[in-house]
Order: sequence, then structure tokens, then C-alpha cells
Amino acid sequence: MIRVLIADDHAIFHRGLREILVRALKDVICGAAENAHQVLTQVQTQNWDLVILDITMPGRSGLDVLDDLVRVKPKLPVLVLSMHPEDHYGMRVLKAGAAGYVMKGSTPEELIKAIHKVLGGGRYVTPALAEKLAVNLRGHTKGAAHEALSRREFEIFRMIGSGKTIGQIAAELHLSITTVSTYRARILEKMNIATNADIIRYALHNHLVD
Repeated sequence: MIRVLIADDHAIFHRGLREILVRALKDVICGAAENAHQVLTQVQTQNWDLVILDITMPGRSGLDVLDDLVRVKPKLPVLVLSMHPEDHYGMRVLKAGAAGYVMKGSTPEELIKAIHKVLGGGRYVTPALAEKLAVNLRGHTKGAAHEALSRREFEIFRMIGSGKTIGQIAAELHLSITTVSTYRARILEKMNIATNADIIRYALHNHLVD
């Protein structure tokens, strides 16, 4: 019996994913969680073999949830399934402890391949992401400016890059305006830029926002 917890706030997507898993895996049981609180509650009160985690959820982000999961259940594999291109988050979630990263636009066959890989104790990455990780580990490239940002800084960077105000970001992330402003200042300093307009131009040029 394989027990899979699907952490995603879209009911239609959850239903479709469950059907894929039931068809492809033998004796699978799927649970559902729509937000960070539900994910952590179910992980701490029930036994799961795998968590399939979306990055974008209401309230605390999937990246925050990943940090908590790695802390409270370090042996529980987490497969991140996201609509964001792997260039945006792939390296970050793997470094944070995820067992794999798959885009929602991938084929069902690739998803099942990833699930088998992580359930077997391995880590799943696409060939393109594997090459990027190898180059990063060898230190052959300096890396883009945004890669120097922390996980939270990068999250706020993308929100500014998509045109959101400091107030909107604070409300969405449940942070104070002062805290978000401090993150913004760090982003500007690390990336050696001066304004929100610079962030927006950089994000658009590097395809870091939708």
C-alpha cells in the first residue's frame, strides 16, 4: 500500500492527479491538503510514503511548508509539483531538501517516473536541471544575480517583479510592511540595483515572472 498526500488547493487538479496515481500505481491511497496547516497536521498525525507539494498555496507558501516537512519528517520524501518553470525554483527546492521537482505541464508518464524514483530513495531531476546543478557544484559559473537571494528574498523579488506593492506582498505573506521593506532593501543591495522598476525589468528579461 502506497500512501500519498497531495498538497494543492485546487480541487480539480487534485482530482485529476488522484486519477493518474490510481491508474498507474498499485494499491495507492491519496489524501488531500489545501494549505500549510492541513499539510503539517496530516503529516504529524498520519503515516505517508510521499508528499506531492505545490509551491503556490494560500497563506504560507509551499517553500515554507517544505522547510517544516524537512524538519519534522526528514525521511519523508517530498516531490514538488509546480506550474513554475524549473529555472525559477528547481535548484532552490532541491537544496532545501525536496526529493524532486516536476512541472505541472509534464506528462503523466514523467510524473509517475519521478514518483517511482523518489519512493525508491532517489532524487528526481530533469536532465536540464541536473546539468545546472552539476555546473553549480563545480563552481564554473558565477551565476545570475538573483541566485544570490535567499528563498524568502527570491519569493518577494518575484512578487515585486510581477508588479505587486509592498502592502500587497505584506498582506499575502502575512508579514509586516516593515519586514517586506527590509527584504526589498536586501534584494536591491544583493543585486546591485536601485528601484522596483529595475526589479521588474530584470524579472521580465530573465523570464522569472509569468
